[in-house]
Amino acid sequence: MKVNVLKKTENELKIEIEGSGHGVCNLLQKKLLEDKTVDQAGYDVPHPLASNPVIYVRMKGSAKPKDALLQAAESARESNTAFGKALKAALKA
Repeated sequence: MKVNVLKKTENELKIEIEGSGHGVCNLLQKKLLEDKTVDQAGYDVPHPLASNPVIYVRMKGSAKPKDALLQAAESARESNTAFGKALKAALKA
């Protein structure tokens, strides 16, 4: 998986994620939108045959988009870890 920065300003960040799909992007978007300092967050797959989605985040006030995206990724990782543990416990029963 490779990440390319397409746009970076004080309150906006747009990245392209090579080799990713809707699953990762949808989860990141959800986590970004849970952040009260995020003004707008979304993703787009510009062309169905070129599956390199683009994630966009715009912040309110002086909050940094890089920090919000990193926190969203960490929150997503923690959610996946918790799900993995719950799934293992359920499958043991």
